[in-house]
Amino acid sequence: MVTTAGTRRLTERGAKTRARIVAAAADLMYVKGVGDTTLDDVLAASGVSKSQLYHHFNGKEALVRAVIEHMGEFVINRERDALGRVSTIRGLRRWRDALVQANALRHGAYGCAIGSLASEVSDHDDVARAALSRLFLEWQGLLAAVLQRMQDAGTLPPEASVDQLATGLMAALQGGYLLAQTAHDVAPMATSIDMALAHIESLSAG
Repeated sequence: MVTTAGTRRLTERGAKTRARIVAAAADLMYVKGVGDTTLDDVLAASGVSKSQLYHHFNGKEALVRAVIEHMGEFVINRERDALGRVSTIRGLRRWRDALVQANALRHGAYGCAIGSLASEVSDHDDVARAALSRLFLEWQGLLAAVLQRMQDAGTLPPEASVDQLATGLMAALQGGYLLAQTAHDVAPMATSIDMALAHIESLSAG
């Protein structure tokens, strides 16, 4: 038996069906947007029946919340792997390069997976907004941890606020994603992050 984020306990087969529905919905909502993705779209993409979908989700709102959990887990795990051992400005620049290059493969078309969700659902679903807020705070915390390691190593001066710098870097990243999405060009994203990193580097105690 598998326990989902709610109270329902699923068989292994049921868990696989649910995961297939969520994965299909996540792909569709990332490309088409939440508003333009219908449950019929999800049924067609996942290959499940309507009764199976409604067995796991009582409507689109519940499915969107599951997509947020799914995409959030993917993004945070990726960022944890990328940032977990970074302790230098050079390491942050490698992190920047990886994100920009990955977005360049899509010509900046879709933006940040969780940022795009936030722009669509935050105003009308407080549960989803709170979940997204926690994800952004966790991501920002990973950046703050990098900056703290730099400060501990003497790269950043002790008076520098790692939390404020992490907030600025996250804002530059998300703003860069949005600019890349609207322009279908990753150049604004690269510039935005570069400016934030240049500011952090300018504070170097060395």
